[in-house]
This record gives sequence, C-alpha cells and structure tokens, in this order.
Amino acid sequence: MKKLRFGLIGAGAIAQAYAQAFNESSCCDLVAIADIRAEAAAALAEIIGAKTYADHIALAEAETELDAVIVATPPVSHPGIACYFLDRGIPVLCEKPLCLSVGEAEKMIAAAEKAGVLFTMASKFRYCSDVIKAKGILASGMLGEVLQFENAFTAKVDMSKRWNSNAEVSGGGVLIDNGTHSVDIIRYFLGGIESVLAVDAGGTQGLSVDENVKMFAKTRNNVTASVDLTWGINKDLPNFISIYGSNGTLHIGWRESKYKLNSSPDWTVFGKGYDKVASFKGKIENFSHALHGTDELFIKPADALASVQVIEAAYKSLNQNLWQPVIEKAAAAR
Repeated sequence: MKKLRFGLIGAGAIAQAYAQAFNESSCCDLVAIADIRAEAAAALAEIIGAKTYADHIALAEAETELDAVIVATPPVSHPGIACYFLDRGIPVLCEKPLCLSVGEAEKMIAAAEKAGVLFTMASKFRYCSDVIKAKGILASGMLGEVLQFENAFTAKVDMSKRWNSNAEVSGGGVLIDNGTHSVDIIRYFLGGIESVLAVDAGGTQGLSVDENVKMFAKTRNNVTASVDLTWGINKDLPNFISIYGSNGTLHIGWRESKYKLNSSPDWTVFGKGYDKVASFKGKIENFSHALHGTDELFIKPADALASVQVIEAAYKSLNQNLWQPVIEKAAAAR
C-alpha cells in the first residue's frame, strides 16, 4: 500500500501528539500544516519535516495531492473547515468535540456522504490498546452482567486563558471537552445512551463555563454509567474506567490495567495503561487503513453524531437539573 499524505489544520497543543504519531507511523506522512500563527506552524513543521501554510485554504490550493486532512482547530471552526475539504472530495478526520450543535454535525456528515468520502471524529481513548482489550474481555462474558460503569477525567488544569473555557469557541466547558470522550467510551462499551443527567458541582477558577460536572448516562441496555469530570480538582485517581460486573471487576488505569474475577483472589494485569502517542498513532493508522479499504473506522459518522446528540442533551440537563432524553437521528453509515 502506498504511504498516504496527510495535511493538518491547527498547530496547537494537540498537534504535538499528532507529529509524534506520524513520526512513528509507517503507513502515512504529515506533509503540510496550516495555522494562522506562523510561528506555531513553523515549529511543528520543523519536527515533522512538513510544509507550512497560513490557513486551510492556502494549504488546499497548494497541496493538490493530499489523501486526507486532520482538523485540530477549536470546535467552532470545525464545520467550516471540514466541509471545505469534504466539498473538495478530501477525507477528513476531525478532532473532538466534533462541533457545537447537532445541526452542524448533520451538515458535516451530509457533506461527506455527498462527496462519497470518509469522515469521522477522532476521540483518542477509542484507540487505546487497553480500552480495546477491555472491550474484548467484557464481550467474552467473563465479567458477567455489567452492574456499574464508572469513568473519571479529574485533573486540576488552569483553563482561564485557554480557548476551551470560551463558550463561543468551545461550546461549553469540561462537559463538552472531556465529556465527549466519556460519551464515546460509554457507547463503545455499553451501546446507545437513552438519557442523561448532568449536575454542575461548582468551580474554583471563576470560569464562565462548567468546570466540575457529574454526569449519569442510562443506556438502552438499562445500565447506568457515572462520569466525574473536573478541571478544578486533582483527584489523582489511578483508573479512568472501572467496570463492575456480576462475576468480576475491571479497571483501566493510567499506568496499569487489570481485572479480577469473583472466583479468584488475584488480579490479572492485561495492559500497561494509557499511551497518548500510541493512541494518536492508532487514530491516523485506522483512518489510513479505512481509506485503503483494509479496515473499518473505529468511530463511524453515527458515533460522531451521537456524541454531539448526547452532549447537547447533557447541557439541557445541566441547565434544568433534570434527566433529559437523548434524541438520536440516523447518520450515514459510511
């Protein structure tokens, strides 16, 4: 298979992980980077050996042989940039959060379907080796019936000067930012989400957006998942996913993943935890293999759309302090 040529729109913090992932990948190259901050694009290009451009339009007009692009700009800009490339027939891997509204998500997916090209959301934890192994363990039936599912992204981070805390750019706070990962994780392990309850637990940074949120998601299989999201408290938890089944318990940790059956006194270690660069490498390689037709997308357009639908319902819940149904509309399967 030929090595695919990727362009990257956005040279912010997340782009550094992409650069490392491309340096380790043998199936694709990052050949072009666009950012309105010339110095940021130049610094990243020096690491990866790519050309730089002032914006996505300049990149598209100069790089006429791209196989795909990654959109890694703030969420408010995702629909415009993604649709620009999709309309040109270029496949798009778009960072999470996908966009700020369900309508925008539907527009992006429709543009991809019209052009007949691949499009999806990049949510890094779906590509984590331990998460994939854990899904296999759960699917095997070893843990029995799932009784409780817990997810936590809890770190103290100064967000006061970052775009993530500007609702006009980000769409909200920690709920849309880290909560998008949570929604995708829950759906991956447990299936579709039927309703959500989100509670604002207050903040310490004086942000105009949500900073500490508790979310509960009830799945169609009648399992309730609990999610702890915070930018304001460093809980230093060893695990970011815990699954409690009728036959055993499984933890996916930052440094180690393990499970223990009720019939056994010992834990079985099955992974070394979360590896950020490896997960990013998984993103670009899964997308590349799907472009070649040798693999299916881990995250399909329907999953991307569902993430926006659930988060939209969660914000309604946050504002009304009530359980909210998740209104899902079908997305193209491509």
